[in-house]
Amino acid sequence: MRPVEFEEAASYEPDEGWRRVSLAGSDRFSFEWFEKPPGHSSPMHAHENEQVCLCLGGELTVETEDDRVTLERYDSVLLEADEPHRVENTGVERAVGLDVFAPGRSFDFWTDRE
Repeated sequence: MRPVEFEEAASYEPDEGWRRVSLAGSDRFSFEWFEKPPGHSSPMHAHENEQVCLCLGGELTVETEDDRVTLERYDSVLLEADEPHRVENTGVERAVGLDVFAPGRSFDFWTDRE
């Protein structure tokens, strides 16, 4: 067993107010809790991992090259491996979500980008 206490977990802030926290996971899957301020969007990007994005609070709009969906509390969306996408807080309050990646990944995806 490998427990991870939220307050002790590795965290990363790619942009001001956009915080990501690495929860328990493995090379096969990983969980990242995140929060975004109103109006914040990740850049359009793609990765080898399949991703499930679960909205825990607020409003998140997930956009791909072909589609767009707005998630509210407990709504989720599956993004296929290598599918370009971005996630934006289109609401008026802080949005909180949980990303699940398979295979698992680390923060290197963001820190090693140019």
